[in-house]
Amino acid sequence: MAKLQPISNITFSQNLLQPWGKTWLDTVSSTVGKAKNANCFDRKQAMDFGKALDPIVGDAIAQMLGGIPVKAPLSQNALLPPVADCVEVGDTRIIGGVRPQNFDMAYRPDGVRIAYDSKTLNDAKSIKKNWQNMINDIAAEATTLHTRFRYALALFLVVIPEQALNDSQAEGIIHTLERMNERFGVDEENHKAESIALVVWDAVTGRISNTIPDIDSSLRIEKYAQRIEEVYTSRYKGLPPHN
Repeated sequence: MAKLQPISNITFSQNLLQPWGKTWLDTVSSTVGKAKNANCFDRKQAMDFGKALDPIVGDAIAQMLGGIPVKAPLSQNALLPPVADCVEVGDTRIIGGVRPQNFDMAYRPDGVRIAYDSKTLNDAKSIKKNWQNMINDIAAEATTLHTRFRYALALFLVVIPEQALNDSQAEGIIHTLERMNERFGVDEENHKAESIALVVWDAVTGRISNTIPDIDSSLRIEKYAQRIEEVYTSRYKGLPPHN
């Protein structure tokens, strides 16, 4: 049995984000022989970008859980982890109370304890068209998780290029996500999440914004890991597989 450890800070380095910013700014598609508009990802690039971020969150959670292994799910439809006590990074199938749902990372030693999903809005057109749909998806995923696993932590990471975001959109996204980022007790609303981070990043420099969201916002990436640790510890400290 592993002992719970303090969680490491979760963040995304400039060295990681800046090459993705170059791809975002470029007109070259990931599909050979095709071009794309500047200031966006094509579909494959957008998926790969999210997959580059997910292991960083998975590694931090695995260390918090006592340095347990990080594994890929057995398959996209596997209902059990590949080994009993591991963090799964990759499409993880969870049968919730509303619908089946694939999350990007999960910890499920005896049923689901943690489920995480990353959400990327990748250009101005996508933000305008899809940000409210993204909010609906987050609420639906949290609801389907909590209605069957009320003690589970629903975690979300929302990542948006700063160059694609205008002030009014930022305000609406921030205020809505802050209202959803406040489920501490297991009897609170199912559509809310235990921890949400909003990362607004500069595609030119690869730096995370210091001003969006505001430094006092609960959505700051600097607060993401601390809240995960606090909520998980309050629900599971002293219970197997932790000693």
